[in-house]
Order: sequence, then structure tokens, then C-alpha cells
Amino acid sequence: MNALAQTIAAGALAGFASMGIAFFGTARLSQTWLTRLVSFAAGLMLAIALLDLLPEALEGGMAPDDLFAVLLVALLALFALDVKLHAGCRHGADDVCAHDLARPIPMILTGGALHVFSDGLMLGAAFLADPVMAWGMTFAVLAHEVPREAGDFALLLTAQWSRTKALVWNAVSRLACVLGAVTGYLALSGAQEWIPFVLAIAAANLIYIALTGILPWLRHERETFAWQGGFMVAGAALVPIGMKLLH
Repeated sequence: MNALAQTIAAGALAGFASMGIAFFGTARLSQTWLTRLVSFAAGLMLAIALLDLLPEALEGGMAPDDLFAVLLVALLALFALDVKLHAGCRHGADDVCAHDLARPIPMILTGGALHVFSDGLMLGAAFLADPVMAWGMTFAVLAHEVPREAGDFALLLTAQWSRTKALVWNAVSRLACVLGAVTGYLALSGAQEWIPFVLAIAAANLIYIALTGILPWLRHERETFAWQGGFMVAGAALVPIGMKLLH
């Protein structure tokens, strides 16, 4: 399978498998195992960012000073975007953001589409650099998307949508992940010199999601630290092991 075909397959897997797991699996998957899956995703994301994406950017010719400057700017930009997008959130006593269930349905679907489109762009760049690394990113994105997808379904169902209608329209918005992957691949295939910069931004995105989105959420769960830590270590260990086996 050539790189473009792998990119399309990865975009479809990241977009639609996470939706399927959220729709069909979370009803049967206990909160305990959902928490463990998210813990695994956190470890996987941090390891991919720090042990794979950033070294790959350096090997691609990016100067260390430039890499860390891009990483810093990307983290600050992600924080600013995060604050802007969640400006309307209400915070309870435990400081966990409560979604406004009255927000328009199109915003739920459009916001999800934009989110997975950006994930797809990063996957397209990763497949140009290293397909093995890119498949690792694909599964990290997939695992991270499951809880968010489950939240979107909950919002749609709360708005009195049928399960079938919610599934169909959410599937339409997931096409954006495939579109983003193809766009990233084609746009960067003729501009290889930009790939290290995109990889640095992708690393910043994974680090930001893990440290500000997943870990604070895990802190409020009742799962024991031993289980959370164990699954995080397992996710992190998978990256260097996979790199040794597949390279």
C-alpha cells in the first residue's frame, strides 16, 4: 500500500473507528475501562511527541533553536485557542467544564469536524516523514477521540436526536479527518522542507492535549493511581518497543 493510500486509511480509521467505539462501545464499556483507555492514550501521546515526532523533526534538518521556538509558540497558540473556544464554559466546584447543552447543534458537528480535520492534517504530514510513526499517531488520535465522541453523542441525544440521526450526521462530520489527511499529504508532498515544522506543531498538539486535557480529567476519576499509571506507562512503552520492532 503506497503512502497516500495509507494516509487515507489512517484518516478513516482515526475518524470513524473512534466514532464507532464511542457509539457502540461506551454503552457496554464501564467507566473504569474507559478511564484506563484514556490513560493509555495519554502515555502514548506523550511518548510519540517526545520520542518520535520531535526527534524526527530534528533528523529532518530542523535546528534545535527553531524546533523549541516552534514548540513554544504552538503551545501558547493552543492555549489561546483553548481559552477562546471554552470561554462560555461554566465551572463547578471541581473546576470541570460543564458543556452548555443549549448550544446550537451545528456548532457541535462543525466543531468536531474542524477538530478532526486538524488531526488529519498532522497525520498527512506524518505519513510523508515516517509511516510507522504515523500509524502510532493514528491510534493515539483514535484513543483520544473516543471520550470526546461520546460527549458529542450525549449532547446530540440530549437535544432529542434519535440515535440513528446522531450517528449519520456525526459520520458526515468525521469525513473531515480523511479530508484533512489527504490535504496535509498533498500540500506537503511538494514542500518537504515544511514537514519538520508541522511535526513540531503536531508534537505540541499531543503534549498540550495530554497535559491539559487528559491528565486533569483523569485526576477527577476514581480509578486508582496504580491502574492509571500502569496504563500510561504501557502506552508510553509501546512507542520505543514499536520503533525497535518495525524499523
